[in-house]
Amino acid sequence: MFEKFTDRARQVVILSQNEARTLGHGSIDTEHILLGLLREGGGLAAQVLTSLGLSLEDVRLRVKEIVGHGQSAPPEFLPYTAAAGAVLQSSNQESAQRGHDRIGTEHILLALLRDRGSVAAQILVACGLDNDRVARATEELVRQYYPAG
Repeated sequence: MFEKFTDRARQVVILSQNEARTLGHGSIDTEHILLGLLREGGGLAAQVLTSLGLSLEDVRLRVKEIVGHGQSAPPEFLPYTAAAGAVLQSSNQESAQRGHDRIGTEHILLALLRDRGSVAAQILVACGLDNDRVARATEELVRQYYPAG
C-alpha cells in the first residue's frame, strides 16, 4: 500500500506509530496520524497545520485530554484502527482526484479531514479550527505546489 507514498508520507506513518507508542496506546488512530503529520515538520501538511497555529505540543496535549495516556506498554505490533486505515486508503483517492501520481502528506491530511467524527477532527475543533478551514488551506497550498498545466 505504501509504494506510492512519498518519503515524507512514509515518515508520517512511522511517526504516527511512534506517537501511539509514546502515548501508551495499543493502536494507531487518526489522532496519531495528525501528530505524525505535525512531527514530520517539512511536508505540505505540516506547513498548513503550523500556518493555522497548530503545534505538536498543543495537539499532543489535546490527545492526552481526549483519549488519555495508556496505562501499559503497547504491544510490539500496533494495528491501525478502522478509521486510521481508512485515512491511509483514502489518501490514494485524494492524490488520484488531483491527477498526482504520488501520495504526499497533503493527501494524507485531506483524507484525514473526511471523517468529521474522528478524534483528529475533535482536536482540530478544540484548537479553534474546523475541517473546512484546514481543507481550504491545504487545497490552496496544493495549487501552489502543483500548478495546473
